[in-house]
Amino acid sequence: MPPARDRMPLWYLAGPGVLALIAAPFTPQEPVRLALLACGCALVVFAAIAALLRVIQRQKRDHAMTTLIALAETDTVPCFLTDVEGQISFRNDPASEAFRIKPAEGLERALSELFANPGAVLFRLLSKARALGHAREDIVTRKGHVRLSVNAVDDASFLWRLEDLSDRTANSRATDALSLPMLTAGPTGTVLYMNEAFRRLLGGRVKTLTSVFEDLPVQSGAVHRIRTESGVIDSLVAEVPSHGGRREIYLLPCEALAQAGPLSSGQWDAIEELPVPLLKVAITGEVLASNHEARLLLGSRIGDGTRISDLLKGLGRPLVDWLAEAAEGKGLSTPQFLQSVGRGQDTFIQVSLNPAGSAEDPYVIAVLNDVTEFKNLQLQFVQSQKMQAIGQLAGGVAHDFNNLLTAISGHCDLLLLRHDQGDSDYADLVQIHQNSNRAAALVGQLLAYSRKQNLQPEVLDLRNTLSDSTHLLNRLVGEKITLTLDHDPGLSPIRADKRQLEQVLMNLVVNARDAMPEGGSIRIETENAFLHEGLSRDNVTVPPGKYVVLRVHDTGHGIPEDKRSEIFEPFWTTKKTGDGTGLGLSTAYGIVKQTGGYIFVDSTVGVGTTFSILIPGHDAPREIEVSPAVEDPVAPVSGDGVVLLVEDEAPVRAFASRALRLRGFTVLEADCAEAALAMLADPDLQVDLFLTDVIMPGKDGPTWVREALEHRPNTKVVFVSGYAEEAFDEAQKCIPNSTFLPKPFSLSDLTKTVHSQLH
Repeated sequence: MPPARDRMPLWYLAGPGVLALIAAPFTPQEPVRLALLACGCALVVFAAIAALLRVIQRQKRDHAMTTLIALAETDTVPCFLTDVEGQISFRNDPASEAFRIKPAEGLERALSELFANPGAVLFRLLSKARALGHAREDIVTRKGHVRLSVNAVDDASFLWRLEDLSDRTANSRATDALSLPMLTAGPTGTVLYMNEAFRRLLGGRVKTLTSVFEDLPVQSGAVHRIRTESGVIDSLVAEVPSHGGRREIYLLPCEALAQAGPLSSGQWDAIEELPVPLLKVAITGEVLASNHEARLLLGSRIGDGTRISDLLKGLGRPLVDWLAEAAEGKGLSTPQFLQSVGRGQDTFIQVSLNPAGSAEDPYVIAVLNDVTEFKNLQLQFVQSQKMQAIGQLAGGVAHDFNNLLTAISGHCDLLLLRHDQGDSDYADLVQIHQNSNRAAALVGQLLAYSRKQNLQPEVLDLRNTLSDSTHLLNRLVGEKITLTLDHDPGLSPIRADKRQLEQVLMNLVVNARDAMPEGGSIRIETENAFLHEGLSRDNVTVPPGKYVVLRVHDTGHGIPEDKRSEIFEPFWTTKKTGDGTGLGLSTAYGIVKQTGGYIFVDSTVGVGTTFSILIPGHDAPREIEVSPAVEDPVAPVSGDGVVLLVEDEAPVRAFASRALRLRGFTVLEADCAEAALAMLADPDLQVDLFLTDVIMPGKDGPTWVREALEHRPNTKVVFVSGYAEEAFDEAQKCIPNSTFLPKPFSLSDLTKTVHSQLH
């Protein structure tokens, strides 16, 4: 029926008909008079018929509306009758109880108590109902799930129903017919739904899980004690997480629940559609039955004759022994983590076994749970702990080696002062000095991996840095390999240690060269990159922001996938003994990390490898580089001043004191901070400079120096350490007139630093 505002008014027909009948007697022409009479009669008759039809339709509508209201009044869910604008003309008792609104307020106001912005939902449903006659939508509200449906009574009236779905699940019909007990619980342990099998088992409905289980919390795959109508029984429990923190809990057949006999095929038919992977396994290892979820998880067709060892591995002993122990009631509380067999990727599965069947025909029910993600996280955590432990070990070893190398190279410098080039021992001393420098470089690589090397960051244009290194890199790669550079013309500056960055590039290029013994090409690229979202890969998340990307491509033999996770570990190498230390990539990794960047590798066997380094872009304006004043390369022959040397390593202390005395300084020695403070307790003792190690037993260097400066504020300070300067950078900044000298240092380095501090 067309809308009332679109219907033709009856007087449009009756009015002209009456006028025609009135005008007919006064018309002299016979044909015209007859035409007016016929037209008038027709219009009046049509108007009378239309009026009668409208009366009949109105009566039908009123009758339908009365019937509809009578049905809505007996409905158990809230019902509203509204017009097109949503104004409520009728609501049943459940609606009045659920929504305390005034009569003048519309449906939108009522529903605003349930969810935000109901107007958009009402408009969407109303438009669909006007086109199709009906519409519905399931909505998640603050109080649970509801279904809002609307039916068009006519073009001006609409019936709305608001059905609560909180006590229902998506498969409520299936679970009602399911022979296995099943319930749905909320996050706080409230029982939201129980199927008929569970209600029969308990003798009625309960409100909380504490009324069902004696031993909470519920653990999937474990046997729990259930409070039933006939007493407490043990039952195997399977749990499936659902939306909104809800849980679907199933009681599965086990030894106590299936005392009437073995599990029937009908029961397994019900288990077939359960969202819990289940296997029925004989104690001899044959898989007797499986459900759909188990077959989907194991990724294989489980046919006749399939054994559990064909599906799972990794127990460390025969699986049939474990099955026999489970059938005898041993080890029920110890689920095992196994791996699936025949999958392209490692899939870890937690398996819980529970005895079932009769004494004559025992078997076990295996509850499976995919824990691949959990195991991967566990492996990543173990790997990070191992890398951290290696880094701490490398840092500690490097610190001790720096002390030894300082003593070796320092005493070698002292010997070289007493020998000229014509002396027979001079060449041997030079060899000792050169090899101690090589050892110092190796220790520097260890410190780089542990991210404790000394960095001297500056604002760099990576294009200039690479251009300065091109000549050296071309010599490294040789004639068989082509080296090309490709730069972004608008490359952003970065803040990094130029020397260390060149070391990273050199290590990557050397590795690329070694991967192409027959020749090939190496391409070095730079570009700007802006990450709008965090980049997650290789167990690392790169935060959003602006980065400069440096890539090193090669066309070598590539790195197998199972080796890529090990390439950044120290001393790991594919080269034969004597050809490499295995510290190249670990050094690059440590330098990049300490710079605040990230390094990734992509490789295809037989195609090549690409190392990508992401370094944060530097937004601050680049500092104007000022050429440093040219210093005299020769150490001062003589010096003056009193130096208090505090060093716990006796060989280092002996070398440093002799070196300073040779240059004319007066040296006071102490082997610890406490001894130094005791010496300074004498107010008549004049000291011009403190030369102290940073890490010492008892009080460390910055701590005792701060105490000493309270009474001697003008004393200069030189800190020495085998660790990075950043390890105590904040403490050093709080100490005025201080500088840092890293170990190992030479005689010239030591005397220059002391002389420059004093003068």
